Amino acid sequence: QVQLVESGGDLVQPGGSLRLSCAASGDISRINIMGWYRQAPGNEREFVASISSLGITRYADSVKGRFTISRDNAKTTLYLQMNTLKPEDTAVYYCKATTWSLLVFWGQGTQVTVSS
Repeated sequence: QVQLVESGGDLVQPGGSLRLSCAASGDISRINIMGWYRQAPGNEREFVASISSLGITRYADSVKGRFTISRDNAKTTLYLQMNTLKPEDTAVYYCKATTWSLLVFWGQGTQVTVSS
């Protein structure tokens, strides 16, 4: 089992920045890919960014150039640096871990609100 706990969500003005964190615990050696997803009210959950165990990153077109995903060396914490935030970035942000055997684990989510 893998446990994921997100933090860092907040209310921020348009153009501002936030850094989200996701603390992983449990059998973290089984994790291959970690990522961030988000879900706005009335919308389906959508992909934001991911990073593999080799450090290969992927981003949704809507966040490229503004968001940066990273992991600490121990691979116990996942980060999402979000810059130049827009109102349309408002959503609950979820951390996801996928193991080598394709098991999927989700965190409980953290709310990001971009509003003046």
